Amino acid sequence: MKCDILIKDCALLTPDFEIVEDQTVAIDNTRIAAIGPSRELNGKYEGDTVIAGKGKLLMPGLVDAHTHTCQQLLRGRTMDEYPMIWARILVPFESNLSEDDVYYSAQLSCLEMIKSGTTAFADSGGVHMPRVVEAVLESGMRAAISRSTMDMGGFIPDCMKDTPEEAIRKTEELYKSYHGAGGGRIHIWFAIRQVMTCSPELIRLVGEKAREYRTGIHAHLAEHRDEVSFCLQKYQKRPAEYLDSLGALGPNLLTAHNVALSENELELLKERDVKIVHCPRANFGSHGFPKTPRMVRLGLSIGIGSDGAAGSSLSLFDEIRVFRSGIHAFWGLPIFDPVVLPAKELIKMATLGGARALQLDHEIGTIEVGKKADVILINIDQPHIAPTHNLINTLVEAVTGNDVRDVIIDGKVVMKDREVLTLDEERILFETKRRLGEIAARAGI
Repeated sequence: MKCDILIKDCALLTPDFEIVEDQTVAIDNTRIAAIGPSRELNGKYEGDTVIAGKGKLLMPGLVDAHTHTCQQLLRGRTMDEYPMIWARILVPFESNLSEDDVYYSAQLSCLEMIKSGTTAFADSGGVHMPRVVEAVLESGMRAAISRSTMDMGGFIPDCMKDTPEEAIRKTEELYKSYHGAGGGRIHIWFAIRQVMTCSPELIRLVGEKAREYRTGIHAHLAEHRDEVSFCLQKYQKRPAEYLDSLGALGPNLLTAHNVALSENELELLKERDVKIVHCPRANFGSHGFPKTPRMVRLGLSIGIGSDGAAGSSLSLFDEIRVFRSGIHAFWGLPIFDPVVLPAKELIKMATLGGARALQLDHEIGTIEVGKKADVILINIDQPHIAPTHNLINTLVEAVTGNDVRDVIIDGKVVMKDREVLTLDEERILFETKRRLGEIAARAGI
């Protein structure tokens, strides 16, 4: 039987987050066609492309559920800076980006994500988002892309603000131009940048329009205490309660960070089936420790985001390793609980949790027959990984993005033996190195 791609003799991460050995997977017409023991499938299928899986682990592609592709050229600029970094550095930077700056920034972002095993992401939006879509289409990645919307805030320049009506119109134009592009790889969402820069009218309109178009909403929520204080003083409600009063909370809402949440807000988010996303390194460095163990017990859907490259890399393997250590130190050690956030839960967050956040868990996030073939192969036959008593634990504690050998997205090989086939790595690095200093000079940062 013919198929597009045949991955032979690999270890495989099951939908129950267990490891099974000696598996073969057939991929055809963008989807997973068959999964089974190698002794049964190797002779049954003939692949146009055959990938040797011996010494490799096949797992779902990672899903970065909150990033900023336009901030790729801020790397190394925000560490050891005093608050508010967003107002002093990020806003001037974003407001001085040209269309080509955004395009090459997005290309570099996609390149880094692919090389570290990320196959899909949610971009919370910035300026010139059509150029981001172009870069993503060329890369072969899957993405939920928003256009940043703001209509208030004294530190936000006029060029980054719209009236509520203008903000909605521009997102509608982006949706009509690109939603479903790339054979369905591109999804266009609405966005609420954050409650301190979006008026009640804008938030209400975003909620209404997202329901009308049956698409998602990407928002920052409870990222820091200033946001909570702002809401309490201005609206006499905490941030999640405030969004709920405007009709914005629902199963199509992805909220990033979720650090400064009350118990009532957690229960409200669970009741509304809001999709939670944590950005561990960004949160631990600037905002604090989220109540993740409590969220897991409540049954909230949790994904992982990198928050962009300004403060770190885009590697979700690095994120979950730091997340495990931080949550264990803050919540586990004081009560002698070594499994306050188990390894399987962390792998789930970086795969299925992210897929749920993107409203795509019916298509990606686990390796199952009929789902889209968004998968990665990790070289596990290396001294820092093998031998191991528990490969799931080792995935969290030792595997890095550099261990990803092959990447398949939408049934197409996007990276083979560490070579990205869809993007010109040399040209992207040349262009972005040339632009970094020029942008910083224009922005005065």
